[in-house]
Amino acid sequence: MSALLDGKTAIITGAGTGIGKGIARAYAREGASLVAASRNEANLAAAARELAPTGARVLAMPTDVTDEAQVAALFERTMSEFGRVDILVNNSGAFDGGPLEELSLETWQKVVDVNLTGVFLCTREAMKVMKPQGGGRIINIGSISAQMPRMNSAPYAATKHGLVGLTKSTALEGRDHGIVASILHPGNVLTEMRAAVDRPIDREPMMSTDDIAMAALTMAALPPNVNMLESIVLPVEQKYLGRG
Repeated sequence: MSALLDGKTAIITGAGTGIGKGIARAYAREGASLVAASRNEANLAAAARELAPTGARVLAMPTDVTDEAQVAALFERTMSEFGRVDILVNNSGAFDGGPLEELSLETWQKVVDVNLTGVFLCTREAMKVMKPQGGGRIINIGSISAQMPRMNSAPYAATKHGLVGLTKSTALEGRDHGIVASILHPGNVLTEMRAAVDRPIDREPMMSTDDIAMAALTMAALPPNVNMLESIVLPVEQKYLGRG
């Protein structure tokens, strides 16, 4: 039986650590060729080494998704190396916040630039490739903060709400061209960053990066005429339902 993503080329942003690396690992195991993008070159190189035993072809591409020229270069290099882009996972993200009256414009803009503008830039380049090739799949990593914000997280919550709108707009514009767009909303995920600190929020029920990667793999492996438009995946015991 062939692997679920045999012959597919996937670009994954924020692939050096956490959810992005977990998704890259899941896709590699299922036969995808990977373009792993991240601002942190050291993390990216380490992730590529970890993926080597899967036998997948992996191109590590240092990329700042907020930089228009770097995003264009990411897609140009992908097309040069692989000739197509079947899957784009927009996973790069930033979190910052505080009481609204104390938020600086710099903090607000930093989160908006990564969580929304970066996704727009990558999606724009993907549409340029996917329309001529007759289709593709774009998976955006959202957050349950798009439904239930935490205190003092206005920039993050606002951008994740905005990402829902961008996803739906992408799905609508891509529909006639075989381009499928969806959004995956994780609850608490135990990433390397969360494991390294000890805040009350980080002692809440958690799922692993492999758990959320399974959902991203399911989305990517669906038949081309099927879309899981929006999905929430969270630990069963996380205080999400019933807390309002």
